[in-house]
Amino acid sequence: MFLYLLLNLGSICVPFLYSFEKKMRFIQHWKAVFLSLTIVATVFLIWDAIFTVNGVWGFNPDYHLNILLLGMPIEEWMFFFCIPYASLFIHYSLAYFKPNLLLSKKITKFITLFFIAILLPVIILNTDKAYTFVNYSFLVFVLLMSFFFGIKHLQRFYIAFLIILVPFIIVNGILTGTGIEEPVVWYNNAENLGIRILTIPIEDIGYAFTMIFGNILLIEKFKK
Repeated sequence: MFLYLLLNLGSICVPFLYSFEKKMRFIQHWKAVFLSLTIVATVFLIWDAIFTVNGVWGFNPDYHLNILLLGMPIEEWMFFFCIPYASLFIHYSLAYFKPNLLLSKKITKFITLFFIAILLPVIILNTDKAYTFVNYSFLVFVLLMSFFFGIKHLQRFYIAFLIILVPFIIVNGILTGTGIEEPVVWYNNAENLGIRILTIPIEDIGYAFTMIFGNILLIEKFKK
């Protein structure tokens, strides 16, 4: 019954404790981080609530507390603060300890245009699949914004995201049913492409990218 809660707390506990590390002092940016997390979480929670009501996905009561807000367990609300915070910590740790670990602007722009070119036909051909259509539309929007206004942040984030994907696949894999009898979060396959990495819908990778990088764009704006 506490699995979803434990996954949230387990994801954030180490990054939060190390946020006070004397050299990096990630906690010094807490205002920018908290504000960006709140804004992005609000957008994603509205999206989440609409999809939950319409059966695009749902939650297994055997794995979460009986505290619901807008039809979603309290752990789902926590998810949009715990997981992004842990991911942001990885990104900014990489920036601090490996400041020269960057892709060139040319390669970063090429990768960005490559993903946009792949995603656009997927969006056009899957307007009937709510998760695929909305998720990848958000992702293309973020990639376009980043191409014109945030390419320097993408230079590092593409590398950081590969690292972030390791714990993300572990946590999200458990949430979607890897290694347990039933999923914590179930998906209606009629609303997605039906392609899975282990038990994770492939759309979740884009979902994570949009959520995390959206936070980075806002944090960098607020830090200034």
